[in-house]
Amino acid sequence: MRASHHHQRQNLGGSFSSSFTTKKNNTTKQQGKMRNIGDGKKTIILRSAAKNDDANEIASEKDENTNKKLTKREFGAKTFAFTSLSLFASSSSSQKEAFALNDSSLNSNFWEKVDLPLEPGVILLDIAFTDENAQHGFLLGTRQTILETFDGGKTWDAKDLGQDVIDDEVNYRFNSVSFNGDEGWIVGKPAILLHTVDAGKTWERVGLSPRLPGIPVLITATGDNGVAEMVTDQGAIYLTTDAARNWKAAVEETVDATLNRTVSSGVQGASYYTGSFSTVSRNPETGEYIGLSSRGNFYMSWAPGQAYWQPHNRSSARRIQSMGWRKDGGVWQLTRGGGIYLSDTKALPEEDDEFTEGKIGSRGYGLLDLGSNASGTKYFTVGGSGSVFSSEDKGKTWKRDRGTDEVAGNLYKVAFAKDDVGFILGNDGILLRYRGSA
Repeated sequence: MRASHHHQRQNLGGSFSSSFTTKKNNTTKQQGKMRNIGDGKKTIILRSAAKNDDANEIASEKDENTNKKLTKREFGAKTFAFTSLSLFASSSSSQKEAFALNDSSLNSNFWEKVDLPLEPGVILLDIAFTDENAQHGFLLGTRQTILETFDGGKTWDAKDLGQDVIDDEVNYRFNSVSFNGDEGWIVGKPAILLHTVDAGKTWERVGLSPRLPGIPVLITATGDNGVAEMVTDQGAIYLTTDAARNWKAAVEETVDATLNRTVSSGVQGASYYTGSFSTVSRNPETGEYIGLSSRGNFYMSWAPGQAYWQPHNRSSARRIQSMGWRKDGGVWQLTRGGGIYLSDTKALPEEDDEFTEGKIGSRGYGLLDLGSNASGTKYFTVGGSGSVFSSEDKGKTWKRDRGTDEVAGNLYKVAFAKDDVGFILGNDGILLRYRGSA
């Protein structure tokens, strides 16, 4: 058993290249081949942010396996039929307005609810925009969900990439999307990597090897002309500078291999570790990463140039639910039971106790993500049962948004493209759009 375990924890060091062909969607030419990467044991096949799966997501995934699923084309046909009926009922409404929800019952000072053309049970996971004005973007989720907007997220339409890019029979969970200008990337589970160079008009699929150590959970377009970084839930980090033709491993081994090798590290819960990261967050200024263990009992960090992930004890007695980077370079932690901790420095703390607890009345509801507007002047944290809190003093004190209490679901992610363009993503197709203070 032990020999088999160590055999699977392969060394990730080195780099490789491979020839490839492309497989892409095109409205005029529906042919192509999958681009393959990898050569035997030298596998490099590999954004906050993968979240802790709760009971709702587990039930959702069971429903996906037991119930008859719509194919993308069947879903597109139903979406078209719904749109047509809406247009017939109101001649003054456009097709996109048929999917817009002006929900006056959401009495929030900051947020409005957006209706989406989705089946019940879809969990939204990530969002990104292609332009500086944040008008054209993509929204991802479970059950092969890819939606597209051209009006800053007021309305959304399903994006069909075609069967030559995505197999309708595979129930993909799209975890992360990132754009740098017109070039964009998407990763998901089962392991899949999509690439575009025309702002998402067409996509090509990069074939991923089954030897990939873990599931891709975060992709970041770090530059133009094919420059990107990809991270898996087992801590593999790979870099490309030529649109995935060649990749280079940034760390020499997976997270569990590092922890099991350094059993004297002093990190509680790290010895004989066989888990994975539940969340991974990247500092856009420094390129540093934070990875939270799936059990929430410790976290790890990595900075460019380091060969291995560095383990850290948690600062609170309670386990960490989620963590990430602040706009000023500091770190935030959300603990089970609704606690918030902020690092005292504008960097990754050197000591485990360099965190200060924020004042928040979370009512015991778990908090799942924290984010801020683009300038970092206003913070938001979200969690279970539609919980939304805001802070105007960089997280020291928090005010509950009672207007979102009627949102029947859990909220997983806060994402802002600009100070006035922000979103909250949740389960059951919940999307809240920022509309500023009343």
